[in-house]
Amino acid sequence: MPDFAYKAIEPGGALIEGQLSAPGRAQALREIEARGLRPIRIEDRAAGAVRQESSAGSEGGWFGRRQRVTPAMLEAFTRLLSSLLAAGVPFSRALLILQREATAPAAKAKWRELHAHVVDGLPLSAAMARSPETFPRVYVAMVEAGETGGFLDAVLAQIADFQAREKELRAKVTAAMVYPTVLLVLAIAVIVFLLVFFIPRFQLVFQGFNAELPLITQLIVGASHLLRQAGLPLLVAAVVGGYFLRRWLRTEAGRRTADQLWLRVPLVGPLVAQYAMARFCRMLGTLLGAGVPLISALGVARRSLGNQVLVDAVGDSIERVRSGEPLGVSLAAQRQLFPGAVVEMISVGEESGRLDRELVRLATTTEGELDQQLKTTVALAEPLLLFLIAAVVGLIFIGMLIPIFSLQDHIR
Repeated sequence: MPDFAYKAIEPGGALIEGQLSAPGRAQALREIEARGLRPIRIEDRAAGAVRQESSAGSEGGWFGRRQRVTPAMLEAFTRLLSSLLAAGVPFSRALLILQREATAPAAKAKWRELHAHVVDGLPLSAAMARSPETFPRVYVAMVEAGETGGFLDAVLAQIADFQAREKELRAKVTAAMVYPTVLLVLAIAVIVFLLVFFIPRFQLVFQGFNAELPLITQLIVGASHLLRQAGLPLLVAAVVGGYFLRRWLRTEAGRRTADQLWLRVPLVGPLVAQYAMARFCRMLGTLLGAGVPLISALGVARRSLGNQVLVDAVGDSIERVRSGEPLGVSLAAQRQLFPGAVVEMISVGEESGRLDRELVRLATTTEGELDQQLKTTVALAEPLLLFLIAAVVGLIFIGMLIPIFSLQDHIR
């Protein structure tokens, strides 16, 4: 069971440090809260030691590159600021404490910059909006809603919880994709090795017999010749093409096209839509629970979807809510994102006055189902990739062995 080091605020306002053992980060947070403490920082001791050793050797960044504020730093900042504000610490002093508590140079510099903007008279949300590389648009929108409603500390606490759950979900997705990615890279390496090194040597066997090779053998030999002669230019072209493709994907048209393609990919498209729906429901439930009005909360939650096609679709539903329709009815038209059962649960939550809790419960249930579907998809992808690797390698060997069976005729 991993050990976690934490910092927390006691009911009296004192800052304490400690450690505990728990199965995971979420369980550790719940145990700290059960002790009557307000957690502001928690990390795996082993992972924290690795990070400290890494940062100690690269204070100026890798090869002089400037360090950035990591999601873990932002989560710690959010939780501590929420706790300090809830404890009655003045806003300016809270930012100074955050700056003092920061250990990473990048975080210390960013919190100092944030404090300077606030002292100059900018609202916190406006100051954060000047650093989009650190504070996502959804984060800034939630802070703005909390400032407007006068419950900034509650919204910040909800953001920190949301960030922790997002981190866990991303970790699950990353872990699920590791093995298929390794298999794919291995397959490409094996095929390139066969075409570049194995086929040319094997091809020497056929020279001198003046025999016509089978079509499959000709194709394999041709692919080997092309890769050896034009391999480097093809690699350069692929790198340049990837660079321009990445730049295009950062444009509005590129993002929209990529989002549409992702939704149309079998198996992947439904998972993308389900993940977006879970984020939307959790964000909306979190905001409503913090007291944000429904229309404002919908506008913020809509930005959390991540897929521009789905963002546009939910935008139509928000307009219908603004015109007076219930939320469940307005979302019913977006079947790709909100299935019938989900719409019914949202409608029941509206009617019972428990929409915020129902949305959070729905998000938790969907994330559990998504975890199971990811495991199932990966379980299917692994044998499929192994089969494709075996089929391609086997095809190459068969294509090179077929001519050997007819060599005896040519020798005679």
